[in-house]
Amino acid sequence: MLEHTTPSRQITEQVSRWPGVTAGVGRRGEFAFKVGGHAMGHLHGDHAAHFGFPKDVWAVLIEQGRIVEHPVFPGRAGPGARPIDDQADVEDVIALLRLNYDRLVALHGAPTEAPA
Repeated sequence: MLEHTTPSRQITEQVSRWPGVTAGVGRRGEFAFKVGGHAMGHLHGDHAAHFGFPKDVWAVLIEQGRIVEHPVFPGRAGPGARPIDDQADVEDVIALLRLNYDRLVALHGAPTEAPA
């Protein structure tokens, strides 16, 4: 059952199922999710997720308390973070990644799968 696996494993298992998503270790050691080569967000272990959103989306998510300012970019609209403390956080990280997935697919088109 998913609840008995680590937060990062739960998130990775769900998000990696979406068409065109690639997941793996990024340049700075983070575990990154991309669709069509575009960053959706990344994980720092089981404790935090980081995202980039358009400023208007970011402002709504901040107001709703779903994300906080990115620790590396305090005061900057766009980059956001979500601490992962419990199962509700895991589920919202998946939802936030899906928000970026849907936004990126709408902007750049549906990802194409590489031929087998």
